[in-house]
Amino acid sequence: MSTGRLQDALAAKERVWGGWVVGPTIIGPEEFAQAGYDYVGFDIQHGYLDDADVALLLRRLEHVPIATAVRLPSTDPAPIGRVLDAGADAVIVAMVESPEQAAAAVAATRYAPAGVRSYGPLRAGLGRDPAEHEARVSVFVMIESAPGLAAADEICAVAGLTGVYVGPADLAISLGHTPAEAWSASVVQDAIARVAVTATSAGLVAGIHAGGAKNGKKMAELGFRMLTLASESQALRFGASEILREAQ
Repeated sequence: MSTGRLQDALAAKERVWGGWVVGPTIIGPEEFAQAGYDYVGFDIQHGYLDDADVALLLRRLEHVPIATAVRLPSTDPAPIGRVLDAGADAVIVAMVESPEQAAAAVAATRYAPAGVRSYGPLRAGLGRDPAEHEARVSVFVMIESAPGLAAADEICAVAGLTGVYVGPADLAISLGHTPAEAWSASVVQDAIARVAVTATSAGLVAGIHAGGAKNGKKMAELGFRMLTLASESQALRFGASEILREAQ
């Protein structure tokens, strides 16, 4: 049975580091791969991408040594199925607040009778075996609200989940703080740590949108294994700033 590239990376390493893509770029994902990142996430929720854009980017990365994940705004099975048909190694479903929503996310990645995914692979390299299509997919749900935090134990008990992925900014807002305070307010940091412990205790992968090297290192020390460090726009801005600073 084949496995997905994200599964392979998680099996081989204590933690995996990711980049993030929010716009239609053909260069960004390859540069993340060249820099040694383990995965790249494509953002359909907040980015300027739709599933058709992501399908083209995924096809381009078929022979590039980097795992792929796609963040989607809901458990709607149609867009989830389309990005998986195009070859995504993982889906990350946003704003999950209950075990029922988490189960719906899993069901969107499974064919009948276990789920509601419709069969229609778009990439020849995926083969034709539905069981292999299912086996290679990693499923993450985002805990990023007070209701999601309250239901963390029940969410992490849902069969078929690979892991949970924390959205610090929305979690901070839901807990009465600004996004900038996600990394300083003790109540938010305690909540983030609780999710890591809950997921790990349930045998799941704890992931987080760290948004930078300092926070990434801190979250790795808390037990997170899947850590997104920067988007392509952040990386470009940081690199451009450093080059200008050195030149001046």
